[in-house]
Amino acid sequence: MFKRISLFLLVNLLVVVTLSLIINLLGVRPYLTAHGIDYQSLFIFCLIWGMGGAIISLLISKKMAKWMMGVRLVEKHDPLFKMVEKLSRSAGLSHTPEVGVYNSPDMNAFATGPSEKNALVAVSSGLLSRMDSRELEAIVGHEITHISNGDMVTLTLLQGVVNAFVMFLARILAMFASGLGNSRERNRGGSFMSYYLFTFFFEMVFMALGSMVVSAFSRWREFRADRGGATLSSRDAMISALQKLELEHKTTRINKSYAALMISGSKLHRLFATHPPITARILRLRQG
Repeated sequence: MFKRISLFLLVNLLVVVTLSLIINLLGVRPYLTAHGIDYQSLFIFCLIWGMGGAIISLLISKKMAKWMMGVRLVEKHDPLFKMVEKLSRSAGLSHTPEVGVYNSPDMNAFATGPSEKNALVAVSSGLLSRMDSRELEAIVGHEITHISNGDMVTLTLLQGVVNAFVMFLARILAMFASGLGNSRERNRGGSFMSYYLFTFFFEMVFMALGSMVVSAFSRWREFRADRGGATLSSRDAMISALQKLELEHKTTRINKSYAALMISGSKLHRLFATHPPITARILRLRQG
């Protein structure tokens, strides 16, 4: 746990330092001037922080997954690697992703990496022990489809755009709400403390709305990945794998979120869920 927290803090520190250097090198001026808001400087500032953080996270996603999940790469002669290699060719990938296993009792799998040529497919030990070969092939096909569709890159770009606009709109509204929007209002008592409080408030509101948009796209890509998994293996195998996940979910007391395969809950929770309910995914597959 300490190692994961330390890595998380170190990565965030590196992101902050890197983006601060980029802003200084580009000569981005302060966006709050004596005459009011410099919208161009504000937009550049928000774009660098919003997109930059998302892109840096994508670039180091594979390495961070290995460190934080304890992923052990398998050899090329391993049956799991051969399965990924075969499915990668079927999906039209030019390179076979790295293949790894990590210790976890949960049935789970994920794909990550900044590009098709630099990707990782990892499965949990729980998934390996409780899925038969055809179900495992369907799950792996699901993850391979994420890579072939470029889902990690697309989702990162969407998140970056959302981050940038959240920062941009929140700061504009906060400036006027706090009285810092123009010099006349600043002289009447606008304060930086109220500006920071309003910025925090508006960022929370807009981030919640933006998260709904990102989550909706993520749910849509999961349906596409299910279809890809069914194509690379078989529809029956994909349905069987999802049914096994659904059964485990129902028999688990705690409502867990499976990072790459399943999320469900209340109607409000589903607006922020990155994965559709398994019942909806099975129904979509059965309907062809």
